[in-house]
Amino acid sequence: MLEDRTLEASSPTAWPAAYPQGYAVVDVETTGLARDDRIISAAVYRLDAQGEVEDHWYTLVNPERDPGPVWIHGLTSDVLESAPLFQDIAEEFSTRLDGRVLVAHNAVFDWQMIAREYARAEREAPVRQRLCTIALSKELALPLPNHKLESLAAHFGVVQQRAHHALDDARVLAEAFRPSLRAAAAGSVRLPLQECRPLTEWRDTAAPRIGQQAGGYSGSYRPTSWRPSRKRPACPYPNPGRYEDGKRLKQGMRVAFSGDTSIERDLLEDRAVEAGLHVATSLSRLTSLLVTNDPDSGTSKVVKARQFGTPVVDEAAFGQLLRDVEPASER
Repeated sequence: MLEDRTLEASSPTAWPAAYPQGYAVVDVETTGLARDDRIISAAVYRLDAQGEVEDHWYTLVNPERDPGPVWIHGLTSDVLESAPLFQDIAEEFSTRLDGRVLVAHNAVFDWQMIAREYARAEREAPVRQRLCTIALSKELALPLPNHKLESLAAHFGVVQQRAHHALDDARVLAEAFRPSLRAAAAGSVRLPLQECRPLTEWRDTAAPRIGQQAGGYSGSYRPTSWRPSRKRPACPYPNPGRYEDGKRLKQGMRVAFSGDTSIERDLLEDRAVEAGLHVATSLSRLTSLLVTNDPDSGTSKVVKARQFGTPVVDEAAFGQLLRDVEPASER
Protein backbone atom coordinates (compact mmCIF):
# COMPACT_ATOMS: atom_id res chain seq x y z
CA MET A 1 0.00 0.00 0.00
CA LEU A 2 1.27 3.49 -0.81
CA GLU A 3 2.20 5.79 2.06
CA ASP A 4 -0.28 8.57 2.87
CA ARG A 5 2.22 11.31 2.14
CA THR A 6 2.66 9.96 -1.40
CA LEU A 7 -1.08 10.07 -1.99
CA GLU A 8 -1.40 13.53 -0.48
CA ALA A 9 1.44 14.87 -2.61
CA SER A 10 -0.20 13.59 -5.76
CA SER A 11 -3.67 14.97 -4.92
CA PRO A 12 -4.61 18.04 -6.97
CA THR A 13 -6.15 21.06 -5.28
CA ALA A 14 -8.94 21.24 -7.87
CA TRP A 15 -10.33 18.08 -9.42
CA PRO A 16 -11.10 18.30 -13.18
CA ALA A 17 -14.87 18.56 -13.58
CA ALA A 18 -14.77 16.51 -16.79
CA TYR A 19 -13.28 13.44 -15.11
CA PRO A 20 -15.57 10.40 -14.56
CA GLN A 21 -17.49 10.02 -11.31
CA GLY A 22 -16.49 6.41 -10.70
CA TYR A 23 -14.33 3.55 -11.92
CA ALA A 24 -14.46 -0.24 -12.01
CA VAL A 25 -10.94 -1.69 -11.99
CA VAL A 26 -11.25 -5.09 -13.61
CA ASP A 27 -9.09 -8.14 -14.17
CA VAL A 28 -10.18 -11.38 -15.82
CA GLU A 29 -8.30 -14.65 -16.14
CA THR A 30 -9.15 -16.67 -19.24
CA THR A 31 -8.68 -20.02 -20.94
CA GLY A 32 -6.54 -18.29 -23.59
CA LEU A 33 -6.23 -15.23 -25.78
CA ALA A 34 -8.37 -16.11 -28.80
CA ARG A 35 -11.90 -15.01 -29.66
CA ASP A 36 -13.41 -18.28 -28.55
CA ASP A 37 -11.66 -18.44 -25.18
CA ARG A 38 -13.64 -18.01 -21.99
CA ILE A 39 -13.40 -16.18 -18.68
CA ILE A 40 -12.56 -18.43 -15.72
CA SER A 41 -12.30 -15.79 -12.97
CA ALA A 42 -13.09 -12.12 -12.62
CA ALA A 43 -12.46 -9.41 -10.05
CA VAL A 44 -13.74 -5.85 -9.75
CA TYR A 45 -12.56 -3.06 -7.46
CA ARG A 46 -15.04 -0.18 -7.41
CA LEU A 47 -13.39 3.22 -6.97
CA ASP A 48 -14.87 6.65 -6.41
CA ALA A 49 -14.16 9.71 -8.56
CA GLN A 50 -10.72 10.26 -7.01
CA GLY A 51 -9.64 6.63 -7.03
CA GLU A 52 -10.47 5.62 -3.47
CA VAL A 53 -11.60 1.99 -3.04
CA GLU A 54 -15.29 1.54 -2.25
CA ASP A 55 -15.46 -2.27 -2.34
CA HIS A 56 -14.26 -5.31 -4.23
CA TRP A 57 -15.69 -8.54 -5.62
CA TYR A 58 -14.29 -11.79 -6.99
CA THR A 59 -15.75 -14.90 -8.59
CA LEU A 60 -14.70 -18.07 -10.36
CA VAL A 61 -16.51 -18.84 -13.62
CA ASN A 62 -17.17 -22.24 -15.16
CA PRO A 63 -15.96 -21.90 -18.78
CA GLU A 64 -17.68 -25.12 -19.92
CA ARG A 65 -14.44 -26.21 -21.54
CA ASP A 66 -10.79 -26.97 -20.83
CA PRO A 67 -9.32 -24.32 -18.47
CA GLY A 68 -6.29 -23.67 -20.68
CA PRO A 69 -2.88 -22.72 -19.22
CA VAL A 70 -3.27 -23.97 -15.64
CA TRP A 71 0.45 -23.35 -15.06
CA ILE A 72 -0.28 -19.61 -15.40
CA HIS A 73 -3.57 -19.06 -13.58
CA GLY A 74 -3.60 -22.17 -11.36
CA LEU A 75 -7.30 -22.95 -11.94
CA THR A 76 -7.94 -26.61 -12.77
CA SER A 77 -11.02 -28.31 -14.21
CA ASP A 78 -11.82 -29.75 -10.78
CA VAL A 79 -11.82 -26.29 -9.21
CA LEU A 80 -13.95 -24.75 -11.97
CA GLU A 81 -16.46 -27.58 -12.32
CA SER A 82 -18.55 -26.35 -9.38
CA ALA A 83 -18.15 -22.64 -10.23
CA PRO A 84 -21.15 -20.66 -11.55
CA LEU A 85 -21.63 -20.14 -15.27
CA PHE A 86 -21.15 -16.63 -16.60
CA GLN A 87 -24.88 -16.13 -17.11
CA ASP A 88 -25.32 -16.88 -13.40
CA ILE A 89 -22.98 -14.08 -12.31
CA ALA A 90 -23.75 -11.62 -15.14
CA GLU A 91 -26.24 -9.61 -13.06
CA GLU A 92 -23.84 -9.19 -10.13
CA PHE A 93 -21.03 -8.33 -12.56
CA SER A 94 -23.29 -5.69 -14.13
CA THR A 95 -23.99 -4.19 -10.71
CA ARG A 96 -20.27 -3.75 -10.22
CA LEU A 97 -19.74 -2.15 -13.65
CA ASP A 98 -22.88 -0.04 -13.95
CA GLY A 99 -22.27 3.66 -14.59
CA ARG A 100 -18.51 3.40 -14.23
CA VAL A 101 -15.49 3.60 -16.50
CA LEU A 102 -13.91 0.18 -16.88
CA VAL A 103 -10.21 0.33 -15.97
CA ALA A 104 -7.83 -2.47 -16.89
CA HIS A 105 -4.23 -3.11 -17.89
CA ASN A 106 -4.44 -3.66 -21.66
CA ALA A 107 -8.12 -2.78 -21.34
CA VAL A 108 -9.10 -3.74 -24.88
CA PHE A 109 -8.44 -7.41 -24.06
CA ASP A 110 -10.46 -7.44 -20.83
CA TRP A 111 -13.30 -5.55 -22.49
CA GLN A 112 -13.44 -7.90 -25.48
CA MET A 113 -13.54 -10.97 -23.24
CA ILE A 114 -16.28 -9.42 -21.10
CA ALA A 115 -18.30 -8.28 -24.12
CA ARG A 116 -18.20 -11.77 -25.62
CA GLU A 117 -19.37 -13.39 -22.40
CA TYR A 118 -22.29 -10.99 -22.15
CA ALA A 119 -23.16 -11.67 -25.78
CA ARG A 120 -23.17 -15.41 -25.11
CA ALA A 121 -25.52 -14.78 -22.19
CA GLU A 122 -27.73 -12.64 -24.47
CA ARG A 123 -27.11 -9.62 -22.29
CA GLU A 124 -25.25 -6.34 -22.60
CA ALA A 125 -22.56 -5.07 -20.24
CA PRO A 126 -23.47 -1.65 -18.74
CA VAL A 127 -20.15 -0.13 -19.75
CA ARG A 128 -19.75 2.75 -22.20
CA GLN A 129 -16.12 3.77 -21.67
CA ARG A 130 -12.87 2.10 -20.75
CA LEU A 131 -9.47 3.38 -19.65
CA CYS A 132 -6.28 1.46 -20.26
CA THR A 133 -3.60 1.97 -17.60
CA ILE A 134 -0.93 1.34 -20.22
CA ALA A 135 -2.24 4.28 -22.25
CA LEU A 136 -2.49 6.41 -19.10
CA SER A 137 1.10 5.66 -18.10
CA LYS A 138 2.18 6.78 -21.57
CA GLU A 139 0.16 9.98 -21.25
CA LEU A 140 1.91 10.65 -17.94
CA ALA A 141 5.32 9.73 -19.43
CA LEU A 142 6.09 7.49 -16.46
CA PRO A 143 9.71 6.25 -16.51
CA LEU A 144 8.87 2.56 -16.81
CA PRO A 145 11.25 -0.05 -18.29
CA ASN A 146 8.24 -1.67 -19.98
CA HIS A 147 4.47 -1.61 -19.72
CA LYS A 148 3.93 -4.77 -17.67
CA LEU A 149 1.67 -4.53 -14.63
CA GLU A 150 4.56 -5.50 -12.38
CA SER A 151 6.58 -2.51 -13.63
CA LEU A 152 3.69 -0.10 -13.04
CA ALA A 153 3.20 -1.57 -9.58
CA ALA A 154 6.90 -1.29 -8.73
CA HIS A 155 6.94 2.35 -9.82
CA PHE A 156 4.30 3.19 -7.21
CA GLY A 157 5.60 0.83 -4.54
CA VAL A 158 2.71 -1.61 -4.78
CA VAL A 159 3.59 -5.17 -3.73
CA GLN A 160 2.04 -8.01 -5.73
CA GLN A 161 1.20 -11.16 -3.76
CA ARG A 162 -0.32 -13.52 -6.37
CA ALA A 163 0.40 -12.68 -9.99
CA HIS A 164 -2.22 -13.92 -12.47
CA HIS A 165 -4.83 -14.21 -9.73
CA ALA A 166 -7.69 -11.93 -10.78
CA LEU A 167 -8.38 -10.52 -7.31
CA ASP A 168 -4.76 -9.69 -6.56
CA ASP A 169 -4.10 -8.31 -10.04
CA ALA A 170 -7.17 -6.07 -9.68
CA ARG A 171 -5.99 -4.92 -6.24
CA VAL A 172 -2.53 -4.11 -7.53
CA LEU A 173 -3.97 -2.21 -10.47
CA ALA A 174 -6.37 -0.26 -8.26
CA GLU A 175 -3.52 0.80 -5.99
CA ALA A 176 -1.37 1.84 -8.95
CA PHE A 177 -4.27 3.56 -10.72
CA ARG A 178 -5.06 5.86 -7.80
CA PRO A 179 -1.75 7.81 -7.87
CA SER A 180 -1.80 7.73 -11.68
CA LEU A 181 -5.26 9.30 -11.68
CA ARG A 182 -4.22 11.94 -9.19
CA ALA A 183 -1.10 12.78 -11.17
CA ALA A 184 -3.25 13.16 -14.29
CA ALA A 185 -5.69 15.41 -12.42
CA ALA A 186 -2.87 17.53 -10.99
CA GLY A 187 -1.48 18.06 -14.49
CA SER A 188 -4.90 18.51 -16.12
CA VAL A 189 -4.10 15.54 -18.37
CA ARG A 190 -6.90 14.40 -20.63
CA LEU A 191 -7.71 10.82 -19.72
CA PRO A 192 -7.32 8.39 -22.66
CA LEU A 193 -10.92 7.17 -22.52
CA GLN A 194 -12.14 4.80 -25.23
CA GLU A 195 -15.66 3.85 -26.24
CA CYS A 196 -16.95 0.39 -25.31
CA ARG A 197 -19.26 -1.02 -27.94
CA PRO A 198 -21.06 -4.21 -26.95
CA LEU A 199 -21.17 -7.24 -29.19
CA THR A 200 -24.74 -7.86 -30.28
CA GLU A 201 -24.35 -10.24 -33.21
CA TRP A 202 -22.73 -13.27 -31.62
CA ARG A 203 -24.15 -16.67 -32.44
CA ASP A 204 -23.04 -20.15 -31.44
CA THR A 205 -22.23 -22.23 -34.50
CA ALA A 206 -21.62 -25.40 -32.51
CA ALA A 207 -24.33 -28.06 -32.46
CA PRO A 208 -26.65 -27.77 -29.42
CA ARG A 209 -25.35 -29.74 -26.47
CA ILE A 210 -28.66 -31.04 -25.14
CA GLY A 211 -28.49 -32.01 -21.49
CA GLN A 212 -24.81 -31.19 -21.13
CA GLN A 213 -23.99 -30.43 -17.52
CA ALA A 214 -21.93 -27.49 -16.35
CA GLY A 215 -18.29 -28.38 -16.17
CA GLY A 216 -18.14 -30.57 -19.25
CA TYR A 217 -14.58 -30.11 -20.45
CA SER A 218 -14.64 -32.82 -23.08
CA GLY A 219 -13.62 -32.51 -26.69
CA SER A 220 -17.16 -31.44 -27.54
CA TYR A 221 -16.07 -27.81 -27.38
CA ARG A 222 -16.20 -26.19 -30.78
CA PRO A 223 -15.34 -22.67 -31.97
CA THR A 224 -17.98 -19.99 -32.27
CA SER A 225 -18.46 -17.21 -34.76
CA TRP A 226 -18.52 -13.72 -33.32
CA ARG A 227 -19.67 -11.39 -36.01
CA PRO A 228 -21.24 -13.07 -39.01
CA SER A 229 -20.17 -11.47 -42.25
CA ARG A 230 -22.58 -8.73 -43.18
CA LYS A 231 -22.75 -6.05 -45.78
CA ARG A 232 -22.36 -2.60 -44.34
CA PRO A 233 -24.55 0.19 -45.73
CA ALA A 234 -22.91 2.39 -48.35
CA CYS A 235 -21.11 5.45 -47.00
CA PRO A 236 -23.48 8.41 -47.53
CA TYR A 237 -20.68 10.93 -48.05
CA PRO A 238 -18.54 11.60 -51.13
CA ASN A 239 -14.83 10.81 -50.96
CA PRO A 240 -13.02 14.12 -50.25
CA GLY A 241 -9.65 12.70 -51.28
CA ARG A 242 -6.53 11.66 -49.42
CA TYR A 243 -5.74 12.27 -45.81
CA GLU A 244 -3.07 14.92 -45.25
CA ASP A 245 -0.63 14.58 -42.38
CA GLY A 246 -1.41 16.94 -39.51
CA LYS A 247 -4.98 17.52 -40.62
CA ARG A 248 -8.27 15.92 -39.58
CA LEU A 249 -9.95 12.96 -41.19
CA LYS A 250 -13.08 13.95 -43.09
CA GLN A 251 -16.31 12.06 -43.46
CA GLY A 252 -16.38 10.10 -46.70
CA MET A 253 -12.67 9.26 -46.72
CA ARG A 254 -11.87 5.70 -47.81
CA VAL A 255 -9.90 3.82 -45.14
CA ALA A 256 -8.28 0.39 -45.55
CA PHE A 257 -6.72 -1.82 -42.86
CA SER A 258 -3.79 -4.24 -43.11
CA GLY A 259 -2.31 -6.66 -40.57
CA ASP A 260 -3.08 -7.32 -36.92
CA THR A 261 -4.68 -4.72 -34.68
CA SER A 262 -4.91 -4.66 -30.88
CA ILE A 263 -8.58 -3.71 -31.10
CA GLU A 264 -10.59 -6.36 -32.90
CA ARG A 265 -10.76 -5.48 -36.59
CA ASP A 266 -14.56 -5.60 -36.69
CA LEU A 267 -14.85 -3.22 -33.76
CA LEU A 268 -12.26 -0.86 -35.23
CA GLU A 269 -14.02 -0.85 -38.59
CA ASP A 270 -17.36 -0.22 -36.89
CA ARG A 271 -15.89 2.83 -35.15
CA ALA A 272 -14.69 4.12 -38.51
CA VAL A 273 -18.11 3.61 -40.09
CA GLU A 274 -19.84 5.35 -37.19
CA ALA A 275 -17.50 8.32 -37.69
CA GLY A 276 -18.68 8.60 -41.31
CA LEU A 277 -15.73 6.96 -43.03
CA HIS A 278 -15.85 4.43 -45.87
CA VAL A 279 -14.16 1.16 -44.89
CA ALA A 280 -12.60 -0.35 -48.00
CA THR A 281 -11.73 -4.04 -48.25
CA SER A 282 -9.01 -3.38 -50.84
CA LEU A 283 -6.60 -0.58 -51.61
CA SER A 284 -6.77 1.53 -54.77
CA ARG A 285 -5.70 4.96 -55.97
CA LEU A 286 -8.90 6.30 -54.40
CA THR A 287 -8.00 5.10 -50.90
CA SER A 288 -7.56 8.04 -48.53
CA LEU A 289 -5.58 6.26 -45.81
CA LEU A 290 -4.09 2.86 -44.91
CA VAL A 291 -4.03 1.83 -41.25
CA THR A 292 -1.34 -0.71 -40.36
CA ASN A 293 0.91 -1.41 -37.40
CA ASP A 294 3.54 -2.91 -39.71
CA PRO A 295 4.28 -0.49 -42.58
CA ASP A 296 7.35 -2.51 -43.57
CA SER A 297 5.40 -5.70 -44.23
CA GLY A 298 4.98 -7.06 -47.73
CA THR A 299 1.19 -7.37 -47.75
CA SER A 300 -0.52 -6.44 -50.99
CA LYS A 301 -2.15 -3.41 -49.37
CA VAL A 302 1.13 -2.06 -48.03
CA VAL A 303 2.84 -2.64 -51.39
CA LYS A 304 0.06 -0.83 -53.24
CA ALA A 305 0.13 2.01 -50.71
CA ARG A 306 3.80 2.54 -51.54
CA GLN A 307 3.08 2.42 -55.26
CA PHE A 308 0.15 4.85 -55.08
CA GLY A 309 1.62 7.14 -52.43
CA THR A 310 -1.28 6.43 -50.09
CA PRO A 311 -0.77 7.91 -46.60
CA VAL A 312 -0.13 5.34 -43.86
CA VAL A 313 -0.73 5.63 -40.09
CA ASP A 314 -0.64 3.12 -37.26
CA GLU A 315 -3.60 2.02 -35.16
CA ALA A 316 -2.84 4.37 -32.25
CA ALA A 317 -2.67 7.42 -34.52
CA PHE A 318 -5.86 6.36 -36.27
CA GLY A 319 -7.60 6.06 -32.89
CA GLN A 320 -6.64 9.65 -32.11
CA LEU A 321 -7.86 10.83 -35.52
CA LEU A 322 -11.24 9.14 -34.96
CA ARG A 323 -11.86 11.41 -31.98
CA ASP A 324 -12.28 14.45 -34.20
CA VAL A 325 -13.49 13.66 -37.71
CA GLU A 326 -14.42 16.68 -39.82
CA PRO A 327 -18.03 16.69 -41.10
CA ALA A 328 -18.58 16.15 -44.81
CA SER A 329 -18.98 19.20 -47.01
CA GLU A 330 -22.56 20.07 -47.90
CA ARG A 331 -23.44 19.02 -51.41
